[in-house]
Amino acid sequence: MQLELRSMLFVPADSERKLAKSLSSSADVLILDLEDAVAASRKIYARQTAAEFISAHANGLATRLFVRVNPFDSGLTMGDLAAVVVPGLAGIMLPKPNSAADLVRLGHCLDALEARAGLKPGDVAIVPVATETAQAMLNMASFALLTPLPRLAGVTWGAEDLSTAIGAMSNREEDGSYSPLYDLASSMCLCAAAAAGVPAIDTVQVDFRDAAGLQAACRISRRRGFRGRMAIHPDQVAIINDAYSPSTAELAHAQRIVDAFAAQPDAGTLNIDGAMVDRPHLTQALRTLAQRA
Repeated sequence: MQLELRSMLFVPADSERKLAKSLSSSADVLILDLEDAVAASRKIYARQTAAEFISAHANGLATRLFVRVNPFDSGLTMGDLAAVVVPGLAGIMLPKPNSAADLVRLGHCLDALEARAGLKPGDVAIVPVATETAQAMLNMASFALLTPLPRLAGVTWGAEDLSTAIGAMSNREEDGSYSPLYDLASSMCLCAAAAAGVPAIDTVQVDFRDAAGLQAACRISRRRGFRGRMAIHPDQVAIINDAYSPSTAELAHAQRIVDAFAAQPDAGTLNIDGAMVDRPHLTQALRTLAQRA
């Protein structure tokens, strides 16, 4: 399922003020959050406000609307889904899956709820936060073993809940870099997304005031293969959109590669600007051109 997931902004679903403010966001996706951003006493209210927001605004927004539901082990997931699967819902973000089998389970739930809501089968996409439990880390190969996953639109990862799950004091080293487990989680997210044929979406930067740090992290992330990033504050969105969009120079170079192979379709390698390029470079060039706004 192909969706633009360059920037995905979390919005607490129980905050009418923040929901209203999000209407002016340039994020590709708004994630109406029923999980971590909402206190237990306000979960039911958050479901209602999320459903009302989707019904009221989905048709008038270029931004797509997702909902992050509560995880399956919370006992709240089915109630969340029953409330928010309404016309205009673009996707569900599933936290804390233990393997891709949980996405199959979620897909079966969505099959029934789409029919009830009058939606076409498969209208609602799924993006899992795929690395938040110890079991998930040990089961990342399931994204290859259980393919195809037709509702899957992307795969993202998280470090905060994983550190809690394993009892770590922090997910960072003393110099501020991620500890090895979380670098592994990031890398496994890239591999799982590639195996499933969908974009990998990078995790949040929790210090939303550090614009320079976010820009640097996005540059590294994009070089490694991530196609977008989640955001926790509206001020992060413009930085993310810019960082994960190909530059004019990148687009021009990609077009030269495509044009060169089109002119010589039987060539295996070509010389462009003194550098040898081959078919993998062509694949990457086509991918870059597909990201044009």
